[in-house]
Amino acid sequence: MTQTDLSRISRRGLLALSGAGLAAMMLPEAAFAQGRKILVIAAGQDIPNFDPHVATGYSASFFMRNVYDPLVRVANNPPEPVPALAESWESSADGLTWTFKLNPAAKFHNGDAVTADDVVYSFERALRLAKGNSWMIRGIVQPGKVSAVDAATVQFDLAAPFAAFLAVLPWIFVVQKSQIEANLGADDGQAWLLANTAGSGPFALKRAQAGTLYELERPAGAWQSGAGNLTGVIWQIIRETASQRLALQRGEVHIAVDLTSEDMDSLKDRPGVVRVIEPEYRTFSIKMNTEHGPLADVELRKAISYATNYQAIADAAGYADLMTGPLPNGIMGHNPALEVYRLNLEKAKEHLAKSAHPDGGITLKMVHVNGLEQQRRWALIMLDSLKALNITLEIQPMLWPDMVAACQKPETFPDLFPVYQTANYGDPDNIAFAAYHSSRNGGWQNAVYNNPEVDALIEAGRTEIDEAKRVEIYGKMQELIVADAPDLFGVLERRKLGMRAEVQGFVFAPVASNAIECNGLSV
Repeated sequence: MTQTDLSRISRRGLLALSGAGLAAMMLPEAAFAQGRKILVIAAGQDIPNFDPHVATGYSASFFMRNVYDPLVRVANNPPEPVPALAESWESSADGLTWTFKLNPAAKFHNGDAVTADDVVYSFERALRLAKGNSWMIRGIVQPGKVSAVDAATVQFDLAAPFAAFLAVLPWIFVVQKSQIEANLGADDGQAWLLANTAGSGPFALKRAQAGTLYELERPAGAWQSGAGNLTGVIWQIIRETASQRLALQRGEVHIAVDLTSEDMDSLKDRPGVVRVIEPEYRTFSIKMNTEHGPLADVELRKAISYATNYQAIADAAGYADLMTGPLPNGIMGHNPALEVYRLNLEKAKEHLAKSAHPDGGITLKMVHVNGLEQQRRWALIMLDSLKALNITLEIQPMLWPDMVAACQKPETFPDLFPVYQTANYGDPDNIAFAAYHSSRNGGWQNAVYNNPEVDALIEAGRTEIDEAKRVEIYGKMQELIVADAPDLFGVLERRKLGMRAEVQGFVFAPVASNAIECNGLSV
């Protein structure tokens, strides 16, 4: 990118972004100085906090992937594990013992070497907190079973074989033990990590302005190989997807991650713009409050499931296919012949008659991410669908951190809660555990749903290595979940990204693809 291009972003970009409700934003002057290469990503979601063992969501994933390092990363299409902190690894024949050799060049942002003790501490902390991505290793990695063989060697003694073990490791990030222990407080360093970092990633946090931007910079002496020419990255908050598209068209941002199908159609053949429209295991569902309020009644949930206009949801999505049950179409174990709910008002009214509200006459609340046009449209479809049951729908846009906070207990969780879930690894365990295991209660992926039979099947599926047996286990799980009707199973969307043609080095990977890894990119 030329100095002229950067100047254009500086002046025109600020004017356009202020029109999107960001008048207070001031991009750093250094971003436009000679020799600086700043990638600007437009996104509608704030980063909830900076603790890699607590925060989740695509904005948090973006932050962690760039500020922290895991043992291995995931890259390419189809996705595969590639070295990160670990330069090599091996496993025993029975799959229970894994040994990782650390890259001797790896160092934290303060210059200290990354050691096996830091890795052990990080896994123990993740398990201890039992938040964030720790569900990925729950029941597989146990406290006291990760050890430092020497300063550069880490050994895992797993409780059970796990076919997806390497695939989940990119999402357990390593923190610097000494920094956390110096700031433990009363909560294992969680309060300190709300606003501080202790990472070794290719970028470090420079500043954060909630609701406006999060700026990262490449630290002096960054150790990662394969780096592009970026000196920094800005995660720019632009709530409205149309405003993201316009900023991209004008060259005021380099990548937009929340675009709708209509936005993508508008970008076709636009000079200087590249569209990325790729399949991935990205589900959209609407979760119902199965524990508190009217929707604790399974008959009412089934009535709503039959009253929903699924085709309208698919039409509004554009580049998408209807889901057939809780698992993504095409993933191992998915049953394409599963009998699921489709629009059938006669059945809807039969179940309504069996519910505690046989005549409707109630008001339900649905929230959606403020500025996310696609979710707003789906909420309007639900409003129209529920009219057939004499049910009123109150629609409330919210900021993502506020939506996450509402998930903490059934009493604050809304009746209807829309969720995009992008698989971090291409295994049914990913969606099954994150979205339906009761240990996830209190988080946005599964705030309230709790069925011990489903839990048992999910746990069995993740530790079974015989694929035929796994398919049978997940088949039973899908049937039980559909019978419970905790979600409105919506659509499997293709990933839609818009980027400027001057962005070089981008390789699409069908996992967490809106959480852009920036180390290898250039502008």
